[in-house]
Amino acid sequence: MKPITVSLSFSRSIMLGGLALVCALALSNITFAKDDISALWNERIKSVVGVGFYVDAEQERQQIYAFGTVIDDLGTVIFSAQSIGEQVAPAQLGGFRVYLPGATISHFYSATYVGQDELTGWHFLRITDTNLVHELVPITRYRAETIPRVAQEIWGIGLKKKDEDFVPYFLSSRVSIIQRLPQHVALAAQEVTGLGLPAFDQEGAFVGLGTGGFGQTFLQFSGRDRGGLPIVLINPDECAAILLADEVFPFLDRIPTNMNGRPKAWLGSNGLQPIDPDVAQFLGLKEQAGLVVGEVLENSPAAKAGMRERDILLSVDGQALPILKPDRVLVTYFQREVDRRLPDDTLRLGILRDGDRLELKVTLTDAPELPREAPRQYFEDLGLSVRRFTYTDGVARRLKLAQHRGVIVNFVKSNAPISTSGLMQDDWIQEVNGAVILHYEDAVRILEAIEKDPGHDEFRVMVERGGEAKMLTIKFN
Repeated sequence: MKPITVSLSFSRSIMLGGLALVCALALSNITFAKDDISALWNERIKSVVGVGFYVDAEQERQQIYAFGTVIDDLGTVIFSAQSIGEQVAPAQLGGFRVYLPGATISHFYSATYVGQDELTGWHFLRITDTNLVHELVPITRYRAETIPRVAQEIWGIGLKKKDEDFVPYFLSSRVSIIQRLPQHVALAAQEVTGLGLPAFDQEGAFVGLGTGGFGQTFLQFSGRDRGGLPIVLINPDECAAILLADEVFPFLDRIPTNMNGRPKAWLGSNGLQPIDPDVAQFLGLKEQAGLVVGEVLENSPAAKAGMRERDILLSVDGQALPILKPDRVLVTYFQREVDRRLPDDTLRLGILRDGDRLELKVTLTDAPELPREAPRQYFEDLGLSVRRFTYTDGVARRLKLAQHRGVIVNFVKSNAPISTSGLMQDDWIQEVNGAVILHYEDAVRILEAIEKDPGHDEFRVMVERGGEAKMLTIKFN
């Protein structure tokens, strides 16, 4: 019996030893995976920073914070277009700083604002402290060979708010779907990175940048109505949508040469709409995408090339417009085709007009002044600011160039006499005290005189709002 006992004991030892070995290997694999991600994490957080700056508004200086991603060895950082309002003038921005993730908020580095790129929407800034630049790692070091697959696990970096010292935290999810909207975008099952911050695959290769605008829809219930009310909730700091690497790397060199991001290519077609499928079939455009031109802007490159309303755009430089779903993203696709070019570039546009196929050659020009670029002045005693009337303002009001005059109300101080008069932001001022305002300088001169006059009790302005003229009286007593 003894040999049997020994044999059984030996077999049991082998079995237990085998189990122990399997468990050890399993544990070592788990530990290795965790250590691997930890190592990747510790390296990848060197590619992200907190960004701080201020906006000089009319009444106060507003402090703004955002998240940035390092893109090159010179310390260039990009951050999301959503961080700065569309109407904020570059001249109002200042005090740019960058913060390392987890560093105390009192420890910062100076940076210079470079500008915003029209095509990508990214804001660019450059860190001026060379010591910090050497500590950072640009995302270009982590190029991926392929795009992620549906159901593949990806992970990213989130940053806490400024008052929590931009502490980094780990996010992960799986890819739910990959679409072209029209840019190549991966949608994850849940938030997977911070706004404007990078996401990576399990090997640490760069997958893309977190992008906003893809809110999740929920049902909101009340005590009275159990039917549910759909609402959209958007987390401003985390993203489930990833702008994929093939939409990022090719455009990292679009660093603006000035704060206004000039030059900006301009075509001058407006109100583009995807062609209705039934109309397309009637016109014999099977398996062909098209855009109907709603308006051709006066004195624009499109107008000079002979484009007309109701022309149907079919191709750009010989390439047919792609069939995209949903159809509306085709408008964005076409606008990006224009934005990626420069003034003086020539576009060959294939169009369908009255059943005939034609080709228009359009020479792009620099875009007209945008509202955020227009000069503006704040009159503190009066409680308003005005800015120059721009081409964009005329388009919005469907005016001819000959009708462009006056100024636009940029700001109205709340609880001031001027606000109680009914004057509103975006009103178009055409007259002040009976004097016709032809130019911005005319308005500034007249309003300065009113502001400096200690005896003024009131003044009158004629404004246009929604196509209707209004005479408003601003009383100060």
